[in-house]
Amino acid sequence: MTQGGNAPLTAARVTVEVSAPKALDVSGLLLTEAGKVRSDADFVFFNAPNGPGVTHRPAAAGTPDAITVDTSALPAGIDRVVVTASLDDAGATFAGTEPTATVRDTETGEVLAVFTPPRLGRETALVVVEVYRRGTSWKVRAVGQGYADGLAGIAGDFGVSVEQPAATAPVTPAAAPPAPSTAPSAAPPRPVTPPAVPTPGSTKVTLDKGRVSLVKGGSVSLEKNGKPFLASVRMGLGWEPAGRGRNIDLDASCIAFDAQRNKVETAWFMKLSIFDGAIAHSGDNLTGKGGGDDEAITVHLEGIPAEVCGLVFVVNSFSGQKFTDIKNAYCRLLDASSGDELVRFDLTQSAPHTGVVMCKLVRQYSGEWVMTAIGEYVDAKTARAMVKPAAAML
Repeated sequence: MTQGGNAPLTAARVTVEVSAPKALDVSGLLLTEAGKVRSDADFVFFNAPNGPGVTHRPAAAGTPDAITVDTSALPAGIDRVVVTASLDDAGATFAGTEPTATVRDTETGEVLAVFTPPRLGRETALVVVEVYRRGTSWKVRAVGQGYADGLAGIAGDFGVSVEQPAATAPVTPAAAPPAPSTAPSAAPPRPVTPPAVPTPGSTKVTLDKGRVSLVKGGSVSLEKNGKPFLASVRMGLGWEPAGRGRNIDLDASCIAFDAQRNKVETAWFMKLSIFDGAIAHSGDNLTGKGGGDDEAITVHLEGIPAEVCGLVFVVNSFSGQKFTDIKNAYCRLLDASSGDELVRFDLTQSAPHTGVVMCKLVRQYSGEWVMTAIGEYVDAKTARAMVKPAAAML
């Protein structure tokens, strides 16, 4: 199977074996049509190996970790079962060691499908495949959606309460936190309480408590009370004009990528609208003069094509000055309908380069959008030159 492909299941009971050169923890999550678990009991893994219609089989001599799904025994409200893999070694990533999922008829051992995702990078956990209901039948889909924050990131996206030890120090996005060493609590899912200023590796942060100030590498989910909060958002970018000398012409752009980190389209001052207006640029500001945001990009999330998995917002010095000559650059996310500021990221440090990758919006497998502050500088004066470095930071 190739990523995104699907196949009918010819057996009611199937076993999904997941193998890799590194030790894995394989899990299964039972999801409703809303893409969430009903309770923590729908999270099946090595410490809770039995769920309704789903069981975990630990690795043994010659056999890898596996999840068995009995489609005839799944509760009526369960729409799909996702099979995940996380690395047992907390410091390791999937780069160069992509896992292979083998789907077998549990009764006969016949191989029904095989899937190995495309080359991975910083991911430490992965939704490998899903077994899903289509009418009265069941099918399997090759997913290959990676997460940089381990099994905790996957579990949180799907509504599982996972207790995590407090972080002792911030970590960079490339060094994701370890997978949780404790089991999900027996209590029903409870809302997460975000810190006032999130740091990379911290507990999932949402908009439940209102405006969020991000630090470099910090992330916030565009959810409130467990539900998508907004249909349309506006990314505002601002800076102060030069005090003397020639004007500073900064350009804000939004680059859309697919699951393989390939560029799909770019909204910039030469192309103000893409995806039939789902992403719209406010127009070019040549000096940075005037109050408020100097350039803005509005994103109608529900109109983003399914193939687009990530949006990266970049700023370039088209006039060639380096960011060490520019003051008070920032980006902020607003409710496009009310204008209320939701998230702010101020660049507190600059570097002698002509481009900066400000932030990204990434669509999780569950459908949730997460904003992450990046603030990485590169040598590039145009949006076209930002594509490669932006892809590397997804």
